[in-house]
Amino acid sequence: MSRGGDAVTLAPAVAAVRRGVRAALADLDPGDTVVVACSGGADSLALLSATVFEGHKQALRVVGATVDHGLQEGSAERAAAVVEQMAGLGVDETVSARVRVEGGGMGPEAAARHARYAVLDQVAERFGAALVLLGHTRDDQAETVLLGLTRGSGGRSLAGMRRGYDRYRRPLLDVPRADTVAACRAEGIEFWTDPHNTDPAYLRSRVRQRVLPVLEAELGPGVTETLARTADLLRRDMEALDRQADAAYDALRADDGLSLTALAGLDPAIASRVLRLAALDAGAISGELFHVHVEALEGLAARRINGEVQLPGGVTAFRDTDRLRFRPTAVES
Repeated sequence: MSRGGDAVTLAPAVAAVRRGVRAALADLDPGDTVVVACSGGADSLALLSATVFEGHKQALRVVGATVDHGLQEGSAERAAAVVEQMAGLGVDETVSARVRVEGGGMGPEAAARHARYAVLDQVAERFGAALVLLGHTRDDQAETVLLGLTRGSGGRSLAGMRRGYDRYRRPLLDVPRADTVAACRAEGIEFWTDPHNTDPAYLRSRVRQRVLPVLEAELGPGVTETLARTADLLRRDMEALDRQADAAYDALRADDGLSLTALAGLDPAIASRVLRLAALDAGAISGELFHVHVEALEGLAARRINGEVQLPGGVTAFRDTDRLRFRPTAVES
């Protein structure tokens, strides 16, 4: 921000971040609590600062929460520094939690994400939070779309991250990562750069560091924005189909499994979603349930394949006469 006499000019990046946060908080009432997930990186710190500014104007209570995954040396010290920084930015209360990241059939990134959201759910419950804000940016959305393409997971993955669900909101999905960095610099906020973000061992890191820059160089600027816009357009279509699938699943499900005869009468686009819902209901892990798994369930239901289908999260699907059923996967001793 710069001053000219008594006038204050707000840095464009700060304004962009605050605009996204203002929209996310618009429906809250004075006294409501908002939890902001903060890692100490530029995205989450810019989000936190904007939430304190906009939230306190609405008389909201702002809680900053950081999660130590224990995956890097010095992570406890890093979490303590983030707590101190959140307090310095003016939050009403801080929370820090250390989690144990266990695979459980998931990759390390998915396991860390699962543990993190479990903690955020607990924090939200403890404070009776109306919203939990996440600092994902437009760049994160573009990366998610590209990762979905590599998995061949269909429209669901290409639709990217949801702007909001349950009490979670992502106010910065229209804000480029460069703006969160610029916003922190304009406000004099020091931020941490997670070494995992540049570690080529992680697929998302390779997309960020290598793939997107090549696309921008070869196809021209604006690829990131275009990918994020594609996600928004697909999201609307996906949500319409999902609503139909929810209704179909509610009508088909029973204690003894899904009726294969009734399933066969559904449009394939709806039937595949019903199978996915059934798998999730049985305990399959959403972030690890890819198109290849749903395709296998389709083959099992249509009797194109025999035997069983093992799903992420220790779930096994099997056919029992005219029913598709699920049970825990047997663990070999």
